[in-house]
This record gives sequence, structure tokens and C-alpha cells, in this order.
Amino acid sequence: MSTPKIMRAVLFAVLLLSCTGAAFAQRWEYLGEANVDGSVDHDNIVVTASRGEFRAIQIKVEKAAIEFDRVVVHFGDGDSEPIHIRKRIPAGGQTRVIDLPGNRRIIRSVEFWYARASRNPRRPKVRLFGMY
Repeated sequence: MSTPKIMRAVLFAVLLLSCTGAAFAQRWEYLGEANVDGSVDHDNIVVTASRGEFRAIQIKVEKAAIEFDRVVVHFGDGDSEPIHIRKRIPAGGQTRVIDLPGNRRIIRSVEFWYARASRNPRRPKVRLFGMY
């Protein structure tokens, strides 16, 4: 094998290993869930400080589509941050990874104002995850 081919193979291996290392560094933890009980609902998922500090969150939707009006993250230091997400998320869908302001933050709670997005008889569920 020639030197340029060996160098390309080594470079490819280094790149591959660095990408998989970044993927493993992203640890997600389940933080809680809530159900959309009526056609319009407001819920609050409480997260204890013992769960640690997070740098991002993600919201997953199950059973039926949800129309989000507003989401607010409340932090351990008393600050709050409104989160802008697309209006409608279908069943089985999820938000993008939502970076939190600052480095790593203790999440006290996440408030949701939302509604069922369809006449589906199933109660939609939101599941909240935090990334370390």
C-alpha cells in the first residue's frame, strides 16, 4: 500500500473515532412525562436537582399529535427560558435538540401549554429528556 493511501486510511479512522466519541458523550436522561387530558391543557413536569445539570432538552410526542402553544423551562437559580418549538408535532415525533442557555443548568421544571392536534381518541403524551 502506498503512503498516501495509508495516510488517507489513518485520517479516516481518526475521523470515524472522533465522531463516535462525540455520540457517546451525549447522555440522555428521562426527566418525566405528562398527558394532554383535555382538548387544551397546561402541565408542569417537575425535575429534581438531584438529577444533575443539563445542557439541552428534547421533547418526544407519543400516541397522538400535539399542538404546542408555549413551553417554559424553569431553572434552579430562579431564571426561566421560553422555548420556541414548531407548533405541531405528530405522534412519534420529537423536537430538535434544544440547547439551554449557559453551560450546564439545573432544571427545576418545564411548563407546557398545549392542545390535542387531532380528534384522535388516544390521549397524547409528552416525554421530556435532558442531555448532560
